[in-house]
Amino acid sequence: ESSGGCGQPWTLPWLCALLLGLMGFLVSGSDFQHHKYEDMVRALFAVQSECPYITRIYSIGHSVEGRHLYVLEFSDNPGNHEALEPEFKYVGNMHGNEVLGRELLIKFSQFLCEEYRNRNQRIVRLIHDTRIHILPSMNPDGYEVAARQGPEFNGYLVGRGNAREIDLNRDFPDLNALMYYYEKTKGRNHHLPLPDNWEHQVQPETLAVIKWMQNYNFILSANLHGGAVVANYPFDKSRDGRIRGRTTYSATPDDKIFRKLARTYSYAHGWMHKGWNCGDYFDEGITNGASWYSLSKGMQDFNYLYTNCFEITLELSCDKFPPASALPREWLGNREALVSYLEQVHHGIKGMVYDENNNPISKAEISVAGINHDVTAGVDGDYFRLLLPGTYTVTASAPGYLPFTSTVTVGPAEAIQLHFYLKPAPKQNLKVKPHHGRRNLSSPKAPLKLGPR
Repeated sequence: ESSGGCGQPWTLPWLCALLLGLMGFLVSGSDFQHHKYEDMVRALFAVQSECPYITRIYSIGHSVEGRHLYVLEFSDNPGNHEALEPEFKYVGNMHGNEVLGRELLIKFSQFLCEEYRNRNQRIVRLIHDTRIHILPSMNPDGYEVAARQGPEFNGYLVGRGNAREIDLNRDFPDLNALMYYYEKTKGRNHHLPLPDNWEHQVQPETLAVIKWMQNYNFILSANLHGGAVVANYPFDKSRDGRIRGRTTYSATPDDKIFRKLARTYSYAHGWMHKGWNCGDYFDEGITNGASWYSLSKGMQDFNYLYTNCFEITLELSCDKFPPASALPREWLGNREALVSYLEQVHHGIKGMVYDENNNPISKAEISVAGINHDVTAGVDGDYFRLLLPGTYTVTASAPGYLPFTSTVTVGPAEAIQLHFYLKPAPKQNLKVKPHHGRRNLSSPKAPLKLGPR
C-alpha cells in the first residue's frame, strides 16, 4: 500500500540523497561518536547557537541523579504555539542501553539546523509549518551505566532502567485496562482519567514526560528503541488475558492510520521494510505491539489514551549499543525516514472551533463517525485529526453548545482545513455530564519481559 518514495527497492539511492540535499554535515567518520551526557548537552547547545532564531532548548525535569531532560525545539517561532501549527515530538534513549536513537536525534538536530541554513526547501517548510520537539535522552542515568560497559560488553539489561533500575517503558499509568472496560460499557474513548495519586507511583523521568504531554498538544510522536528492526504500533497491551505462548493482535480504533504511519517509516528506512532483520521476520517491517508480545504500562499506548498524540515505537538496530563505526551507516539508513515520518503530522484535517462571536472554544471534542476515538481542541481552539484519504462525517461538540456536524473529503496531500462555529445550547437543554472521577488502576507489577520494548 506504500506509495513509493525513498526506501522502495526500485528507488535509486542517489535520488534520495539528492532529495535531502547532501550539503553540510557530510558523512565523515569524525562527525559520528557516542555522546555521554556532557557531550550531548554541548552538542545540543552548539546547534542552538548555530541556529538561534529557529531553536530553543528547555528542560522538562530531572532524572533520579539530577541530570536535566533537555528538549531541543525547532520552530520559526520558538517558545510559542501558533494556531493550526501541529506539535511533533521524537523521544530517544528511554532504555539507557539502547543508544542509537539518542545518537540519531543529536545528528537529526544538527541536520535540521544545517539544512535550514542551506535553504533546503523541504526542511525550511517543515520548520515553518511544524513545531518540532526533540528529547534525545529520556534516561540519561541509565545511559551512563551502559556507556561505562561500552559497546563490546553491554549486557541485555545493563543500563536499561533508570538509576533505580526501573524500566521506564513499564512505568506509565495503565490506561489500557480502563479503555478495554469502557469499550464494553460505551464509556469515554479518549483522554482517560489518571488514577489517584499517580504522581507518586511513577519515576521522575516518567513524571517529567507526562507533565510535558500535559503542557503541549502533541499530535504525532515516535519513541526510538533498539534490539530489533521494526516499526511497532499500538496497542502494546493485549485485550485478552495472558494465554501462554499466544499473542493476539490488539487494534486501536485508528488501526489503519497507525499501519500507514509505521509503513511510512519502514519504507523510507534503508532496510527495515525488507522484513528479515536480526533473525526475525516482520512483514513490511511493521508489527502491532501486542501481536509481537504484550506489554503493560508502556509510553506508546499512554500517549493515545491520555492525549491527542499518536505515537509509534521504532526499533532501529539489532545491536542495542552499536560501535561508533556503525553510526554513519545507521544515519544514512534512518535520515529520510526521520523526515518522512515527521511530515505525516500534516495529513488529515485541522481547524478552529469558535463560538458565534468568533471566540475560540478550547477543549471542544472532535469525533469522526466510524472511528471510536475522539480528539480535543487545544487551548487556542485549534484541533488536528490524523486521517487517511477518504470522506468523513465530523462532529464538534462542547459543553453548553449545540454540536455541529460537517462532511469533509481528505486527500493524500496537506491537511484539509475545516472550521466549526458552535451555537449556544438553549438553557433548558443543558445536560450535566456524569462525572467519572479518577479511579485507582494501579496494577500489580507484570513479570519482567526482556523484549526490546
